[in-house]
Amino acid sequence: MDKLNKGATYSESGVNIAAGEQAVKAIKSKVRSTYNANVLSDLGSFGGLYKIDNTTWREPILVSSTDGVGTKLRVAIMAKKYNTIGQDLVNHCVNDILVQGAIPQFFLDYIGVGKLNPEMIEQIIDGLIVACRENYCALIGGEMAEMPGIYSDEDFDLAGTIVGMVEHDSLLPRQSISIGDQLVALPSSGLHTNGYSLVRRVVFDIMQLDIDSYIPDCDAYVADLMLTVHKSYLGVLKPHLGHSGLHGLAHITGGGIGGNLGRILPEGVGAKVALNTSDIPPLFQWIQKAGLINDDEMRKAFNLGVGMICVVNPDYCSTLIDETGGWHIGELCDINAVKNRVEFL
Repeated sequence: MDKLNKGATYSESGVNIAAGEQAVKAIKSKVRSTYNANVLSDLGSFGGLYKIDNTTWREPILVSSTDGVGTKLRVAIMAKKYNTIGQDLVNHCVNDILVQGAIPQFFLDYIGVGKLNPEMIEQIIDGLIVACRENYCALIGGEMAEMPGIYSDEDFDLAGTIVGMVEHDSLLPRQSISIGDQLVALPSSGLHTNGYSLVRRVVFDIMQLDIDSYIPDCDAYVADLMLTVHKSYLGVLKPHLGHSGLHGLAHITGGGIGGNLGRILPEGVGAKVALNTSDIPPLFQWIQKAGLINDDEMRKAFNLGVGMICVVNPDYCSTLIDETGGWHIGELCDINAVKNRVEFL
């Protein structure tokens, strides 16, 4: 009864305000390192302020996207490695707006935790900062929410929102996308952030491996393979975004090549894709063999080594391949020439 008479407190309910303040203090100077002259607010404000530079942009269109990293978080928790998933999140979001021709301007994150661990938060934010710097994107705000009862002590969720800009006349996909356009594939760095529920089933349930297991077929450890950072394509594609020879881009995420390439094809247009076995990295071949997964399921769940597909004018194809390290993977055709919108040869 005496304990009840003392009154309930927030900390007894599982929320540690002091830990939250400690986490913010630890990252504040690091976050500022992503700022540019357009950022008018500081970390801790109720909202982030960002000025549009009207000396650089003529007719800018804002492009925004929100995403997470899915169950790749579970792998990070198992490995107790938190400094890469922030990079995954930013790079994934950068690629999502890149397919519309947009250049990232600023980013905001959300981290929900069961129990606030300042060291873990700092590692996550470190990853966000690395990727924001690499993509010339300001990290202008975010939210850390401690929610006991929603998450267990070690669990957390991570999501982010990106805002970019593109000139109106540079929007992708272009109306010029048409039959005869060529497809150029840009290599992925690995799984990126998709298919992890299936991969975890294969690795941990079917194969009974653990996070430190070595996979001879891939000459790598499970943790390294599953936490390889999602690649950003901004660096290699930025010089080409304004070129009329680039007609469209497809970020290969959930749904695979077929699902994502199909999203940008105009009515009456299909695609023929030739993905050779030699183009598919050993990791995906090992997953398929270990899980006895059929080809159609692999194509739906994974990028199979293709992180981005560029749709280009035939005259621009060799230039793009030479300057990006990509390879020719197919072409657009009349929809009546294929059985499915995107047909694998």
